[in-house]
Amino acid sequence: MRRKLKLSLAIVLTFLFISLCACADSGQTDNNSPPPIPPSQTERPPASPDVSPLPAQQPGDDNDLSAPVTLSGEIVVTLDYNKQSGSASNQFAIWVEDMEGNYINTIYATKWTAVGGYKSRPDSIAIWVAKSGVSNMPDYYVDAISGATPRSSGNQTYAWNLKDINGDLVSPGKYMVFVEGTLRWKNNVLYSGVITIGDVSDVIHADAEYTYEASDRQAALTGDSPENAMIRDVTVSFTPSPGN
Repeated sequence: MRRKLKLSLAIVLTFLFISLCACADSGQTDNNSPPPIPPSQTERPPASPDVSPLPAQQPGDDNDLSAPVTLSGEIVVTLDYNKQSGSASNQFAIWVEDMEGNYINTIYATKWTAVGGYKSRPDSIAIWVAKSGVSNMPDYYVDAISGATPRSSGNQTYAWNLKDINGDLVSPGKYMVFVEGTLRWKNNVLYSGVITIGDVSDVIHADAEYTYEASDRQAALTGDSPENAMIRDVTVSFTPSPGN
C-alpha cells in the first residue's frame, strides 16, 4: 500500500514539473524574430497621384494675338512731277481708301481744285472730287489737306500720319493709295497700289492707268503725248515708328 502511494506521488510531481516547464517556455520571446508591427502602421493611405503644377500664366507679348496692337508711323508718297505749260493741267490729288473702296483720308490735293475749281472745271481730278466729297467738307479740312501746285518740276514728297477723316488712327491692314493727275482737260492718269500697315516696313511702286478723251478744247492725248510725263514714278512706303 505504501509503495502505491509513493508511485502516485511521483507521478503527480512529474506532471507538475512538466506543466511548469511548458508555462515558462510559452512566456519567452524569440530574439531572432522581428518586433511586432503596431496595427496603426500596417495600413498606409494610398500614394497621391504624380500631378505637376500648372505653369503660371504669362502676360501677353507682341506675338500674342490677344495683345493689343498699337499702330504708329507714317506713309510717305513720292513722285516725279514735271510741270506742264498751258491751262487745264497740273492738278493732282493723293488719297487713301480701305480695301472695300471706302474713303479714308486725303494726303494732298492741289489747292485750286480743292477750294472750288472743280465747280468751274468738273474734269479737274474728278475721281478724287467724287470720292472725297470735297463739296461737303468744312473749310478747315480743305485747308489742311490742300496745298499750292508745285512751282517747278522735281521730286515731291507727301506724308500721311495714318489718321482717318475723323482724326482717328486706322487699324493695321492693307490700304489702297491713289494718285490722280489731270494731264489736260479730260485726259488723266490714275496711279494705285496696295500698302500694308503694321509692325514692319513696306514699299510699293504704284501702277498707272491713263484715260485719253477728247473735249471741245482738246483732242485726246496719246501714249506719246508730253503730258504723260506730268506725274511719273509714284512710290508709296510705310515706316513704323521705333518701338512700334
